[in-house]
Amino acid sequence: MTATAEPFVHPALFYADAEQYLAGTVPFVRLALAAEEPVAVAVPGENLRVVRDALGADADAVRFLDMREAGRNPGRIIPGVLRPFADAQPPGRRVHIIGEPVWAGRTPAEYPACAQHEALINAAFQGREVTILCPYDTTRLDERALADAHATHPVVIPPGGTAHRPSAGYDPEGVVARYNEPLPPAPDADSGVLCLTFDDDSLSAARHLATEHGARLGLSGLRLEDLTLITAELTTNSVVHGGGTGTLTVWAEGGYVLCEVRDKGRLTDPLAGRRPASRDQRGGRGLLLVNLVADLVRVHTGADGTTIRSYVTP
Repeated sequence: MTATAEPFVHPALFYADAEQYLAGTVPFVRLALAAEEPVAVAVPGENLRVVRDALGADADAVRFLDMREAGRNPGRIIPGVLRPFADAQPPGRRVHIIGEPVWAGRTPAEYPACAQHEALINAAFQGREVTILCPYDTTRLDERALADAHATHPVVIPPGGTAHRPSAGYDPEGVVARYNEPLPPAPDADSGVLCLTFDDDSLSAARHLATEHGARLGLSGLRLEDLTLITAELTTNSVVHGGGTGTLTVWAEGGYVLCEVRDKGRLTDPLAGRRPASRDQRGGRGLLLVNLVADLVRVHTGADGTTIRSYVTP
């Protein structure tokens, strides 16, 4: 697939060291400021500090966000980071954002959601006067991540370079499809796993049982409330959109409490749960709310149904 010229610009910036990182990011910010156009920097904290220090006094005019916190769940980045900043700007002004959602240390569970996020940015901002520059560390990321960067970005900037060039491997739809992969099976039901089938008549009971089990697994306070919200939204979606029934599983794994809902429905909109809700919108917020409160959300959908797995840290 070839990239087409349109208002939205989405380059991948490849860098091998701090010097190349600053050479690609700091001029980007300063050019936006010189044009009196809004600019935000959403990158991991260690890179955030480097950019802020290099900008000096210019940093006061920039919106900074630590992507390790704001974008820990890749499904939250479009509705919780990128769109809120872009949507808040006056019309007629190009918006500039540096976003680094893929860094060394992302877990195997997180990475597929990162790649899909980068691919979906292109659809989420199509036709808008927005530039989102995405840095990629060529020395610390593996070959798969670097290859996917070429597939999810219509233009790329090579290490040490400044000129944009079209990406020969651009194929965002292919990335979304490739990482729509079946999730590892949940554990078999035992004393540490809650697994139950629910329908419209048992939604309240399912929510209460999930909350009680989450507490036994170590959740409390706001995190337990998040699990309750996630369970309520996902199970309700299954009843309304997934055939009227589903299976709920809650267990602990890898330092997370996981809440998984499976049903017979099929998600046909790749951006479901990634669009900010309008003020007058009625309904349609379920998966969006899940993305906003969970630490990670993985989705697999196909002809046999949909599985949504949410991760919550104690």
